[in-house]
Amino acid sequence: MSKPASTVTPNTWEFLRDAMITPTGFREYDARWKYPDDINLPGITALGLGLGTQMHARGIEPVIAVGNDYRDYSLSIKNALMLGLMQAGITVKDIGPALSPMAYFAQFHLDAPAVAMVTASHNPNGWTGVKMGFQRPLTHGPDEMAELRDIVLNGRGERRPGGAYEFVDGVREAYLDDLVGDFKMTRKLKVVCATGNGTASAFAPELFRRLGVEVVDSHNTLDYTFPHYNPNPEAMEMLHDMADSVRASGADLALGFDGDGDRCGVVDDEGEEIFADKMGVIMARDLAKLHPNSTFVADVKSTGLFASDPELQKHGAKADYWKTGHSHMKRRVKELGALAGFEKSGHYFLAEPIGRGYDCGMRVAVEICKLMDRNPDKSMSDLRRALPQTYSTPTMSPYASDTEKYAILDRIVQKLTAKAEAGDKIGGRAIAEVITVNGARVMLDNGGWGLVRASSNTPNLVVVCESPESEAEMRAIFADIDAVIRTEPGVGDYDQSI
Repeated sequence: MSKPASTVTPNTWEFLRDAMITPTGFREYDARWKYPDDINLPGITALGLGLGTQMHARGIEPVIAVGNDYRDYSLSIKNALMLGLMQAGITVKDIGPALSPMAYFAQFHLDAPAVAMVTASHNPNGWTGVKMGFQRPLTHGPDEMAELRDIVLNGRGERRPGGAYEFVDGVREAYLDDLVGDFKMTRKLKVVCATGNGTASAFAPELFRRLGVEVVDSHNTLDYTFPHYNPNPEAMEMLHDMADSVRASGADLALGFDGDGDRCGVVDDEGEEIFADKMGVIMARDLAKLHPNSTFVADVKSTGLFASDPELQKHGAKADYWKTGHSHMKRRVKELGALAGFEKSGHYFLAEPIGRGYDCGMRVAVEICKLMDRNPDKSMSDLRRALPQTYSTPTMSPYASDTEKYAILDRIVQKLTAKAEAGDKIGGRAIAEVITVNGARVMLDNGGWGLVRASSNTPNLVVVCESPESEAEMRAIFADIDAVIRTEPGVGDYDQSI
């Protein structure tokens, strides 16, 4: 196989014949490109050949489950990917249109050692990509992605005989059966189901009805033009729409899903958005009663309540703060045998005996309905208000170029660690610990904290601060963290600040 070109002119003979792949599409834990600007169909086939070659190199049985999200070009992309996998001698089990977590489920259901899901996730139309994994329930992390990138871009994909294709029907039905189990609501619950016309439209409304939940439909007709908004429950546009639907319908809460269904956003009965880290604490409180002495993993951008909440401490819960990113989080949950992992972006990782450890927005929705059923006299806003109040900044991103941001961050981490060792204070508080698994998360003696890390996919640093005491203390923490950041001349303006 020859090396793919990094650019090929559209509407030329070569564009239909030669593989074209922009190298930047290989990310830390998945692959994502603008299509057809940054990758063409022969490029996708080269990616499939590379992925199949990687499977052989790692001694993985040559069988893979493959699905695609609901976009008008996803089937073409999947067909091109499967062609490359079959060229590499892989047996492809095509599960048809799917959510990412349905594809992860298919690995277990079909006993397939590998998975490849064609999806642009929550990115708008014009994007495509692949989420892949070999070791269920895990997906490729930075090492596997770097290895795959090397095989594909250097033209090291190897053709082998023995490739085969099989279309497997019925996986969607098995996935829904698995989610519902034998559970049925005992309290009345009215839920706004928001899917933004994305892939989850084919799953979520039916799932809720089978649970015995009253559904308020919100953009639940499949339409890959996304006529209302791009399905992304981190985007204010979607959250505001969910809140409006709650107020208009008198629903108990709204649950919203992104384009490939691996994330879930929550709005309570008062139209208040509950960020996934706080929703995680609400869920952890409920689960800690059922499963005492559990470990919960939270990403470093998440609230300090996982460590400081008295209710969690009472049930012996342990908190572990880990690297942001769905691949890192899945791995950490598995390594520690944690009960669950929570990422501020809306990825939840519910492990045995609740889920299988992969991020599934549908599983989260089911567990939230069960939580409401176990608390029949409480509204979602009651559960939100029962949490200790904290004061946190939004995620703030000062500019730092992609080529310099990691070196800048290393120096900032050293300076913050030195402050801790010298007994200096941040925001007027003693530093209890500096967690350096992903940048620096400076933990203070009262449970307050400040974080600086590098963004995985944009030329920025990421800064978040939280105080359990007051807004004034939160601002003081930010001022002291920012003062250290400002010692680096390569750091530019914030996208937003407090």
